Amino acid sequence: MSDNSTPPGERLQKVLANAGFGSRREIEAWIKAGRIKVNGKVADLGIRITGDEQIKLDDKPVKATRLSSPERQVIIYNKPEGELVTRSDPEGRATVFSRLPKLKSGRWIAVGRLDINSAGLLLFTTDGELANRLMHPSHRIEREYAVRVLGTVTEDMLKSMTSGMELEDGPARFEHIVESGGTGANRWFHVVIMEGRKREVRRLWEAAGATVSRLIRVRFGPIVMGNRLFAGKSRPLEADELKQLLQAVGLKDDKAAGNLTHKKSRVSRPARQPRSGKQATKPGQEGWRRKR
Repeated sequence: MSDNSTPPGERLQKVLANAGFGSRREIEAWIKAGRIKVNGKVADLGIRITGDEQIKLDDKPVKATRLSSPERQVIIYNKPEGELVTRSDPEGRATVFSRLPKLKSGRWIAVGRLDINSAGLLLFTTDGELANRLMHPSHRIEREYAVRVLGTVTEDMLKSMTSGMELEDGPARFEHIVESGGTGANRWFHVVIMEGRKREVRRLWEAAGATVSRLIRVRFGPIVMGNRLFAGKSRPLEADELKQLLQAVGLKDDKAAGNLTHKKSRVSRPARQPRSGKQATKPGQEGWRRKR
């Protein structure tokens, strides 16, 4: 009779992600590239860790103390245009990580990305499992953007973008679109997507025949940017914000974290719309007009 029980231990990528080395997706890429060794052998994606192994990343030993899960911390950062979401840049350009608070242990993991010409809300966490769940399509986390569009926008274009369009990497669509101000060739819209594919918002508008001249992420799941966080600044999530975020991906608040020591205050109001338009409200509230 064969033994179909699950092998002991946790998968290597999950252990390293939980220890704050990076997101699970990043670490899986490192394993595929042969950068990680376990007990002297190049690791594979299926290997499980019990805690007694000798692990090396880029031939540097990973200390056992690093493998203990760090405190869960989550911060929101207002990314300005011109910064890269990378730890270092060969060309010496500004990166978001240079502006983040220093950590005593673990490392900041970016929850998704924004391209160099985009601005707005970015989440960073020390919890690899949380980062992985927030980025995984199965959890259907909404991303909301304020978009300034050049060119004529017709009802047919809006309908095509919410019905679905074929891009080079597969079909894509906006869940909702709402007009939010502007006149003539410079009009503002708020759009909601469920995925975080590279330049997806810009590519959808381009496929419909319009050009995005400015792109600002204003919401990620239940977390709203607010108008009190200036560009290039960060803040820890409030206790109620963190609770909502964990609930959105089915995680329990079972890790002590610096976020919870801050005074409880109201969640920031939705980000103020740039001067060319008024603020859009959330789906379901008065003021939202869904385009299907």
